[in-house]
Amino acid sequence: MTIRTASPAPKPARPLAGVRILSLALNLPGPAALMRCRTMGATCVKLEPPAPDSGAGDPMASYAPQAYAALHAGVRVLRANLKTEAGQKALHRELARTDVLVTSFRPSALARLDLGWRKLHKLYPTLSQVAIVGASGERAEEPGHDLTYLAEHGLVSGLDLPPTLYADMGGSLMASEAVLQAQLLRAAKGRGVFLEVALADAAGYLALPRAWGLTAPQGSVGGAHAGYRVYPCQDGRVAVAALEPHFAQALCAAAGVADASRKGMLASATHEAIAAFLLGRTRRQLERLAIEQDIPLHVLPA
Repeated sequence: MTIRTASPAPKPARPLAGVRILSLALNLPGPAALMRCRTMGATCVKLEPPAPDSGAGDPMASYAPQAYAALHAGVRVLRANLKTEAGQKALHRELARTDVLVTSFRPSALARLDLGWRKLHKLYPTLSQVAIVGASGERAEEPGHDLTYLAEHGLVSGLDLPPTLYADMGGSLMASEAVLQAQLLRAAKGRGVFLEVALADAAGYLALPRAWGLTAPQGSVGGAHAGYRVYPCQDGRVAVAALEPHFAQALCAAAGVADASRKGMLASATHEAIAAFLLGRTRRQLERLAIEQDIPLHVLPA
């Protein structure tokens, strides 16, 4: 008898091992980017303004303490008021041994804190900066938030709020990508670089499938294809993603639909037949069907 042992989990890649990141970014996008960088091996330090009442200068520490704790696990958090001489000294002590600075202020706020890129680059030639802003270029001073950037790119439907903070989290991925870019560019050029990441651009990038028509109502993944929809079932809902021909064929075979061609999957009769089939089955039955017939679906409560 052969005993099989589980293969050890692969060690995570650590492309930022040995890289020191200092973040001044508050709320969600900056800390989320820092969390990503830490998983890639970076040494992460965050400088927050003092807030004696709440114990932390990041507003998220008070309005979402659980999220704050998760985002800052393994991050060394320091306190300093950058509007004071002592705070500036603390900041520059850290900058002197930092590879990448992450900020999330408007350009005017950075200027008031005497943190313009030209001065920073002169003082610390090998330092790079990743500046997270709401919108890029001339719009960098405009007020905005995740919701407004999503609305701008057609990602808000009706009066319901989006289920997650897409622009913030997409922006955090772009910011962690920018940290990697900064390190590559510094290695190639021998000096630090300034890179800007705009949350509005992150929303625009996430919206590209809609701009291309893929998720519009007439698009294959917008509801036109009968194999890619959310349907009611007997005791809840089921998200079906039988888009590829072999998956569509398996779904149609189970539902008793003869034509699984692309044209057939767009027909209203196919939609009706699959809807009726799924409505007559429970979530447990559909989970079993997915396994037996190799159909990509996920059941949901009502």
